[in-house]
Amino acid sequence: MIHLIIAGALVAALYVVLVETLFKKSKCKGTADMTGKTAIVTGGNTGIGKATALDLAGRGVRVILACRNQKKAESAINDIKKATGSNDILFMELDLGSFKSVRAFAENFLKSESRLDLLINNAGLVADGRTEDGFGIEFGVNHLGHFLLACLLLDRLKESPSARVVTLSSMAYCWGKIDFDSLVATKDLGSGRYSWQFFQAYCNSKLCNVLFTHELAKRLKGTNVTCYSVHPGVVKTELSRHVSLWQKVFIEPVARLLFLDPKTGAQTTLHCAVQEGIEHLSGRYFSCCAVEEVSATAKDDVVAKKLWEVSERLSGLS
Repeated sequence: MIHLIIAGALVAALYVVLVETLFKKSKCKGTADMTGKTAIVTGGNTGIGKATALDLAGRGVRVILACRNQKKAESAINDIKKATGSNDILFMELDLGSFKSVRAFAENFLKSESRLDLLINNAGLVADGRTEDGFGIEFGVNHLGHFLLACLLLDRLKESPSARVVTLSSMAYCWGKIDFDSLVATKDLGSGRYSWQFFQAYCNSKLCNVLFTHELAKRLKGTNVTCYSVHPGVVKTELSRHVSLWQKVFIEPVARLLFLDPKTGAQTTLHCAVQEGIEHLSGRYFSCCAVEEVSATAKDDVVAKKLWEVSERLSGLS
């Protein structure tokens, strides 16, 4: 009996530790007036993106859901309208795995919308495969598609009195690495049919997100645009919808017990989007609505600059 009591106490203690660390909750406390601003939220039809869009719409922001699936987007728009009473939400098609689609989206947006105040690079996936342009799908969607999108919209962002770019990364960046020779040769940062191989590729893409934000801040210095990378927490979303059935069987019980819901997962994104007084922290990484130090690799000026230049070439910008 004593063994059962000890085991139960250990399990309870572990649960408390996990809830206060890995699965810690936070709350955006920003109250800035956002009325009349315009935001793009990639992947805004589900999960963290939908929760972010809903909150912004409730603050009076005009929200563009930039995503592939129009049916899901229309369903999300209906939900957001019912919850907020806002009718200023619309869908624009965007496939981050296609440069043609990214360029068409940017062209459409720039023609139809007069301002852009927030670019929320939210969409992401864990999967194996290739993009339309032949890049590893995680590198192509999680980093390169967003890189191209941001570059195409930077001039419009600079026209805003105060604009922000928020890019969802992950604490998984800590396990990431970038092999530039392999990237140029294979158009990928890691591949393979085993789950651990494309999880490593995911980590690599999340490191790219942090380095992109680090370099972007340098290039935006002296402008009215700031940028931030974000770890949203460990959230129950559709991020892992492409993993195998046996992995889902393992993940689902843990997710139900510990993972954050999308609304909670959106709080740090919202903090970086609306919180006043964080402009001097441009380029930094946030977790639980607070700035957090990153590894030396994630703030390496040389690596960040090289990634930017390689990304420009790969996406056809140079």
